[in-house]
Amino acid sequence: MEYQQKKSIVTLVQTLVVLGAYGLYSFGKVRQGIVGWDDTQFFAVTMLKFIGVGILLTIVVQIIFHVLLSVSIAVKERRKESREIESAISAAMVEDERDKMIELKFTRISVSAFMVGFIGGLVLLALAYPVSAMLNLLFFAGGLGAAAEEAAKLIYYGAGSRNA
Repeated sequence: MEYQQKKSIVTLVQTLVVLGAYGLYSFGKVRQGIVGWDDTQFFAVTMLKFIGVGILLTIVVQIIFHVLLSVSIAVKERRKESREIESAISAAMVEDERDKMIELKFTRISVSAFMVGFIGGLVLLALAYPVSAMLNLLFFAGGLGAAAEEAAKLIYYGAGSRNA
């Protein structure tokens, strides 16, 4: 499995964890009767908190991922000199033009998912649902779009490595 596949798996899992935690927390509060569906401020504040948590989690997880990947490469190459090990680590984590094009290509998935969520949110507002329903739909559409983007990259890279 190559670097991009591993990175996509880590990002996909991290995104789903944040979305799941948000869903459990916020909808749990609604189910317990602590807040109502029309409590827009609660949902907005909770989303901002989870966006912050998601950003911090991304930073921490990516650092840990790169450290563990570097260590695993160094262990595999342990019989070589340190310069050769550093070279192997750098080579494993390189992102070339192909990877950048794939990134741009699959960014459309997350943007499209967000737009579908936006239109769905407008429909909810037109049907007189609370604004918090639109906010939640936008939040989940953005998150699931990001997850779908990573899953598509994972599938694409997997097919590419099988055909190589």
